Amino acid sequence: MFVDKLNTAWQKNESLVCVGLDPDAHKIPAHIGQERHFYDFCTAIVDATADACCAFKPQFAHFAAAGRENELADLIRYIRTNHPHHVIILDAKRGDIGSTAAYYAKEAFVRYDADTVTLNPYLGLESIQPFLDYKDRGVTILCRTSNADSDWLQNSDEPPIFERVARRVREWNSTGQCMLVTGATYPEELGRVRTLVADMPLLVPGIGAQGGNLAAVLRHGLTESGNGLVISSSRGILYAGQGVDFAEAANTAALQLKAEINTLR
Repeated sequence: MFVDKLNTAWQKNESLVCVGLDPDAHKIPAHIGQERHFYDFCTAIVDATADACCAFKPQFAHFAAAGRENELADLIRYIRTNHPHHVIILDAKRGDIGSTAAYYAKEAFVRYDADTVTLNPYLGLESIQPFLDYKDRGVTILCRTSNADSDWLQNSDEPPIFERVARRVREWNSTGQCMLVTGATYPEELGRVRTLVADMPLLVPGIGAQGGNLAAVLRHGLTESGNGLVISSSRGILYAGQGVDFAEAANTAALQLKAEINTLR
């Protein structure tokens, strides 16, 4: 089960950190060869940060836009082989119905073999159920995202849309497969989601470049067991260094974030 693997990852690695894998050809250090440089760069980051994190989150569009989908599949296979206790979150933000949703689910869980995939709930359970049908996998559903312009929709009406999403996903979570995306930039609203969904895990982007307050996130989002959060950092870890020592710099940045979180919690 997805939630069991996540609990094991939290405990085994003593970390709530998720390392986002968002390769950018213009930022990959020049000494890495061009033939499979997305794969080579990301596997080096994975090996360097595995002791500091509980999850890896490859961003689908970064690979697909460059025609590097096969490198994405190989990267996930590499993580499964070499770091089997880490959760793999495919960040693809899918959302459709019918056979299209079924094929998106097959893509995420068969082709790429991810543990969970990010999904948009706008089309309702019809768009989520094909993913839930993979009983050993998870779904990570957008709820209160970290970007500023989301406010006009997600925080509109009363009760706000993000609270309605949280309540509905709580109903869908009878098998323990669900996780919600709740941005660090809105910690009090993250706390309202936590109240609504009890111990359901929350994926938290927005720490670092987007300015999320880590202490506030932990205060509002931790469960009674001191877990419950998967706190994502991408650029701050991935591009902590630009030279031949890029992996060591990523390791240092990930360990610093892990230590800061563990001190605060």
